[in-house]
Amino acid sequence: MAFPIDTDLGIRWLLAAAGQAPSVHNTQPWRFRIAGKSIELLADPDRRLRRADPRGRSLRVSCGAALFNLRLAIRVAGFQPLTWLLPDPRADPQLLAIVHTPAFGQPSSTEQELFANIGTRRTNREPFDERRVPPWVLADLRIAASREGANLVPLGGFGSTDLLDYVAMAEEELGRDHDYLAELRAWTMTGTHSDGMPSYVLGPRLAGDPAVVRDFGTHPDRPAARFEHHPQIAVLTTPGDRPADWLRAGQALQRVLLLASAHGVSASFLNQPLDLRDMRHRTDPRHRRGHAQMIIRLGYGPSVPRAPRRPPAELLTGPATRRPSGRPRHERNRSL
Repeated sequence: MAFPIDTDLGIRWLLAAAGQAPSVHNTQPWRFRIAGKSIELLADPDRRLRRADPRGRSLRVSCGAALFNLRLAIRVAGFQPLTWLLPDPRADPQLLAIVHTPAFGQPSSTEQELFANIGTRRTNREPFDERRVPPWVLADLRIAASREGANLVPLGGFGSTDLLDYVAMAEEELGRDHDYLAELRAWTMTGTHSDGMPSYVLGPRLAGDPAVVRDFGTHPDRPAARFEHHPQIAVLTTPGDRPADWLRAGQALQRVLLLASAHGVSASFLNQPLDLRDMRHRTDPRHRRGHAQMIIRLGYGPSVPRAPRRPPAELLTGPATRRPSGRPRHERNRSL
């Protein structure tokens, strides 16, 4: 069986799958490099949000989601990926991961189902109906996060209310930051682009409480709508809060989102408090459930269009000039 990177068509197929991952403001801050029988994932520093993401946390969470899609595509192609995170952080800080493919391995039906949802998953900023996500689905999503070394914490009614109040306060404070708003405007442009968030994916403006979507005040012409009265909120956490944890959070996020899509569950994000935390260069106090990396709104929403994507050829960069030294530290998750 030929490995996909042996042909140009196979490379495009892998990169098309990886590039469907969600990313902060649809910046798609990733690049890929072919190195023998391995694929390297690199950060694209020109696409980092300088104001909202000074630590590069959101960039690495985004790249982690693309890494999960890449691993999943390799599995569906009939190979067993082994992932090496941050192989040479001092000499090559943009090199986030190397994916090796040392052996054949048939994908499971679950992996095939997850892969089938790469193209159908959407970030849904529309109002959700009042139907609750069943406990057994939430349990499946929690297991999915745990398989990537993260923890998904569904919040109860009081916890959701408190967090949504915090989201509203963070939104208000961010709305007074001119540099933040300028950066937001730069990625919510009009016209035809292969990245960023066009108006057709922003959803309606919020009419009333609670604050369950970003304001995106740069597009005041959007219609207003009332959203669900009792949003279901979950927080994705990791034990640590360092670059490797952010990459794991992104992989966990994408596994959760693909499984949610398979269950017919919609998702969007309320990360304003995390943006504010990063902009202030603060860290979370130690918590038994870990450090918050994503705040996710779950529910049942209408069909929405896909955000634009960069073509696969644009994601590929030149060959590696040197190889990292030392022995690879493979991730403990050998399969999906």
